[in-house]
Amino acid sequence: MLRILDASLAGQTVHAASDMRAVICAHMFRGRGCYTFCVRKLIVNADDLGLTAGVNRAIVETHIGGVVSSATLMANGAAFEDAVSSARSAPNLSVGCHVVLVDGTPVSPPDAVDTLLAIRSAEPDKFYTSLSAFAARAMLGGFDRDQLVAEVTAQIRKLQSTGLQVTHLDTHKHAHIFPEILAALLRAARICGVRAIRNPFVPVKAMHARQFKGKRDLWKRYGQVRMLHAFSGQFLQRTKRAGLLTPDGVVGVIETGSLDGQGDSSGYSSLLRQTLASLPDGTWELVCHPGYNDADLRAARTRLLDSREEERRLLTSAELRQFLEEQKIRVISYREFAEKFAGNRPE
Repeated sequence: MLRILDASLAGQTVHAASDMRAVICAHMFRGRGCYTFCVRKLIVNADDLGLTAGVNRAIVETHIGGVVSSATLMANGAAFEDAVSSARSAPNLSVGCHVVLVDGTPVSPPDAVDTLLAIRSAEPDKFYTSLSAFAARAMLGGFDRDQLVAEVTAQIRKLQSTGLQVTHLDTHKHAHIFPEILAALLRAARICGVRAIRNPFVPVKAMHARQFKGKRDLWKRYGQVRMLHAFSGQFLQRTKRAGLLTPDGVVGVIETGSLDGQGDSSGYSSLLRQTLASLPDGTWELVCHPGYNDADLRAARTRLLDSREEERRLLTSAELRQFLEEQKIRVISYREFAEKFAGNRPE
């Protein structure tokens, strides 16, 4: 039936096809408890809460005055205490743990997690700063599994000790793409009672090679994301087996860091609109990084500087709200995702 539906809509405009599909799907699945099917929902999650006070301020602003519905907090971020206060000032903001295992320091005593630390580093007691070095060690099984679980659990517990409800997990640099890291996150989530985890894989239908050709950095990132997609099937199987909830995938990973120029159709907002317009039915997560490019951010060793300002402006813009309405994409939080998904799961 759905193939017939897709074929019948092939010649329609984006908006007309979306309207017709929604009507037909609503009729087909009325009263059957369908939550993600036939409807496009979007969790807008701001990463790096706790990185700097300016990032914290931007995340709250894009939540109260924009479309950000969720954020993930770094347990060992330089502005952790300010982030906790910021999160408390926005009770409708769904807060998760942005688990850091690369480019940061552990919450656990360094001696207790020594296999997670960089070897021969100029900065002792730190994680790897290079994602490629971290990935190589993860793929070769170089991390002690119990130490991984202990450190992830310690980071989640630090957030929970403040009284915040930790609604979901993700990882800095999307480290849980790698199976060994995913296994640790799933175990820690069950230990700490966290119900949802980010699906770090971009849907193939939302990855249009023509958007990124001729743009060196974006093309490289596109290739990496396509290659890592090979882990997606295993991710879904293991997450389901662990009893955790996860969205259908993420968007914004390739586009983040690109800047809009005067009349530049390759900028962040243009690329993001093209991606969102191509989203399949389901519940997806937009990964974003709003912030202020101040002295604290420039000292934080992040490649995302001016782009955080660009994202902050877009996420609070009336144009983006209107675009989402036109595309019939409804913004929800991770908290709402977990509650509605559980409440509408078929018997």
